[in-house]
Amino acid sequence: MVKKKSKKDFITIDGKKFDAAKLSKVAQTQLESLEFVNEQIMQKNNELQVADSARIVYTSVLKSELLKINRQSAMLT
Repeated sequence: MVKKKSKKDFITIDGKKFDAAKLSKVAQTQLESLEFVNEQIMQKNNELQVADSARIVYTSVLKSELLKINRQSAMLT
């Protein structure tokens, strides 16, 4: 039985395709490090999106509360 090559069997760097099975140990280690860092960047970007969404909500609630205070102050004067 012949195994078909999948996309994971190749990597593409600067538009050039390389057979992952033929990478040196150093290249394999660098590829693993690159994949790890890319995963970390994706995770941090997701965390940033969550934090940014929370900031938008906090700002909105704060503005609403400040408007209430302004209205109450205006009624007292």
